[in-house]
Order: sequence, then C-alpha cells, then structure tokens
Amino acid sequence: MNQSRKLKFVVTIVLLLLSVRTYAEQLQNYVKQEGVFGNISSVGSDTLSGMMTLWVEEFNQLYPGVTIQVQASGSATAPPALTEGTAQLGPMSRPMRRREIDAFVAHYGYKPTQLRVAIDAIGIYINHDNPIKGLDISQLDSIYSATLRCGATKSVTKWSQLGLKYEWAKRSIQLFGRNSASGTYGYFKDHALCGGDYKSRVNALPGSSSVIQSVASAINTIGYSGVGYRSAGVRMLPIAREGSDYVYPSREHILSGEYPLSRYLYVYVNKPPQKPLPKVVKEFLTFIFSKQGQSLVDKDGYVPVSENIAQKQLLKVGIN
Repeated sequence: MNQSRKLKFVVTIVLLLLSVRTYAEQLQNYVKQEGVFGNISSVGSDTLSGMMTLWVEEFNQLYPGVTIQVQASGSATAPPALTEGTAQLGPMSRPMRRREIDAFVAHYGYKPTQLRVAIDAIGIYINHDNPIKGLDISQLDSIYSATLRCGATKSVTKWSQLGLKYEWAKRSIQLFGRNSASGTYGYFKDHALCGGDYKSRVNALPGSSSVIQSVASAINTIGYSGVGYRSAGVRMLPIAREGSDYVYPSREHILSGEYPLSRYLYVYVNKPPQKPLPKVVKEFLTFIFSKQGQSLVDKDGYVPVSENIAQKQLLKVGIN
C-alpha cells in the first residue's frame, strides 16, 4: 500500500470513529412536554428488549404517569400484535415479511410504518478459552447448515476440521442459536446460511442472553446473538466474507458495512395516514430519536442512527 493510500485509509477510519461517537451528540435534546400520560404496549424482538427497557426507564422518569409494557418474545410476535391492536409498538430485528405486511394491510387498508431505531450486528460467540482466530461465511454455513449453500463442500462437526490441534482436535462443536420466532434466527439463516436450513442439532434458545450463557458454560461451544449481549466467559470472533481477511464487529466496521453480519433494528408502528399518533406514542418515539434516546442505544452496545436517518424516521410518522 503506497503512502497516499495509507493516508486515505487512516483518514477514513478516523472519520468513521468520529462519526460513530458523535451520532448521538448531533441529535436534538428531548424537551419534556405537558399533558403526556397513558399506556403503551410493545410486543416483539428479544434483541431490542434491553434497549426498550432503557428507553422506558428514562421516559418514565420524565413522565411517571405513563405505563409502558414491554413483551419480548421474538420479532415474529410483533406483526400479529400490531395487526390485532394489542400493541402500539412492534420492535423487530428484521424487516417485516410480505405476508406479515399483507395481513396488516388486509385489516387496516394501509401498511405499518417501519422505523430504523439502531444499527446492530450478529456476533459469533465462542468460549473465551477457544484459540480459533476467525471464521468466514462458508465455514459458518458448514458449521450450522444442513444444506451447504454458501460454498462449503462438507459439514463441519469437530474443531479439528477448522484447524485446531491437540486437545481441541478431539472436541465436537456444540451449537447454539435462536428459535424460529426470532428475527436474529431469520437474519442468520439468510446471511450466514445463504437461505439454507439449520442442522437439527442446533440448540434453539428463546433469548439472546440464553445463547451467551450457554456458550460460556462449556469449552466446545459456538453461538450467534446480537453484539450488544457480549459478556464475560465468551469471546466474539472476527468474520470474513471469504478467506481469512477477518473483520471484528467494532462500531466502525458495523457502521461502514465491512462487517458481514450488520443490520438495522426496527420499531414498527400503526400510523393511520390521515391521523396523528396518540400524544404518548408521539412523545415516546420523539424521545427514541433524541440525543438522550440514541445515547441509550450506544449504552446498550449498539450503534446510534445518524441525525439524517433520525429525522427521516420521525417524518414517516408525522413528527417534525
């Protein structure tokens, strides 16, 4: 790499780091309003449960008269809850599928509104004692998939097949992941398994934290979950699209799209085209996209959205 290219690369990384750190700071401060009270129900993603809890706790400090119930049973539970009117907010770690949108439209005559609330990535977790340096998408597919659609020619069941030696060569790979109600399950299936089928031996768990705890509990484990759930006892692996050019899921790599398993996180809302949102919902969404709300995104281990994205999301629901 010549000097000019090196300088350009360094400048690009510095700018990315600065942009991540200042995204939340660039947003408007939330200003408390009068006359905000009522109830909100949120049903959906487990991945967003921690973030929703942080938003609710700080919002409740401003508005003690507001009650917000959060049910985090998986992204697949959000669309029916919105369609049936049992929830005003539907957090999802994946976009709604066509059939989910069609069911909503059949009921209301218009589409649900999708709001991008944060940037996330799927982390690949191993026990902290595992010495493997990284994996590429083809290897992930060979570990998790029964159909091998990403270029692998054979299934991988032992750590020795990934180059580990000595005591590791004797160890089989114990697999953990999310259950089918999870948007993380669907995203990993589409992007790490190239749309293929999971092996039947994958231990499918209902929560992100459960995956991390299971990976930490034994030395031969591997699991996937949102990067916001990293904890002691586990290590996140860098991932390559192909080969050994591994990329760690740092914030700058997630923001730039270099990390292969990056994604937006969403909150869906039932917003009639010609009617304003209930005041309590309007204020809660305004808070989410404020400086305070997006600072909590950062606190929870995810990447805040930019000021430009925040403004566009609010305009979708009639908030200027």
